[in-house]
Amino acid sequence: MELQADPDGRLDVPEAVVHCLLKQQFPHLAELPIRCVDPPGWDNRSFRLGEELLLRLPSAERYVAQVAKEIQWLPFLADRLSVSVPVVLVSGRAGCGYPWTWSIRRWIEGEAAHPGIINDRTALASQLAEFSVELWSLSTAGVPAPGQHNFHRGGSLAEYDGEVRAALEALSGSMDVSAAEQLWQAALASGAESAARWVHGDLYPGNILLHDGRLTAVIDWGGLAAGDPACDMSIAWTLLDPPARCCFRNECGADAGLWLRGAAWTLWKALITLADPAAQKDAQDRSRALIETILREAD
Repeated sequence: MELQADPDGRLDVPEAVVHCLLKQQFPHLAELPIRCVDPPGWDNRSFRLGEELLLRLPSAERYVAQVAKEIQWLPFLADRLSVSVPVVLVSGRAGCGYPWTWSIRRWIEGEAAHPGIINDRTALASQLAEFSVELWSLSTAGVPAPGQHNFHRGGSLAEYDGEVRAALEALSGSMDVSAAEQLWQAALASGAESAARWVHGDLYPGNILLHDGRLTAVIDWGGLAAGDPACDMSIAWTLLDPPARCCFRNECGADAGLWLRGAAWTLWKALITLADPAAQKDAQDRSRALIETILREAD
């Protein structure tokens, strides 16, 4: 079966291919009900297998390295973190027209964090800070440094300087780009910390699971690395309100440089989304509002 790719080169994987892979490689699982996870995800195509399992297939070759990293490092994290993290049970190989390694892990119950289910954002901010401090306390021995495998999350902001400059030029007629440029330049000049710390790499609301409004799990660790955790500070801007942001910053102990670089990571993503003519209007509206918030509050 020949799989179709979208304009970004990410494969569409139908349920028939998932069933074929299971039948060939894990026949004892092939009779379990299969249903696509909604939303389907970006780096991976995800499917529920029955009530207890989750099957994840990288959507493009650039995401395949994440499978091996998660196999190696998620058990280490699961034994040491207070929140739940997914652990890979088995990995599969290419077949049935699908070209790469894939994995099966246990399904973790919970609701992705969004404002409608958060009863107390300041309490959640405190829980996120506790998670961050706990993660940063772990040994980074052997953990890969940031690089192409995780799109330089935890590395230098300079990797995305060209994208930011291009976005600012494209947006020069529709917003005050000078303030954004000043913040970006200051963040570049701040430099990263000398001591590498654990980095999740994609700490956004969809990867934070809540139960009764409380943080219970952090998922999607394919971007993990040991480096500058500034990129993980983005959660303060994408999920929390001003009082909760203040709580998060204070309780995780983010100094001025780390906080500034975190704002810049968030600014990068918002700018390139706002400048992308193919982006959906609601995404652009959220990005514009986020840029305004960052420029108003970041210091």
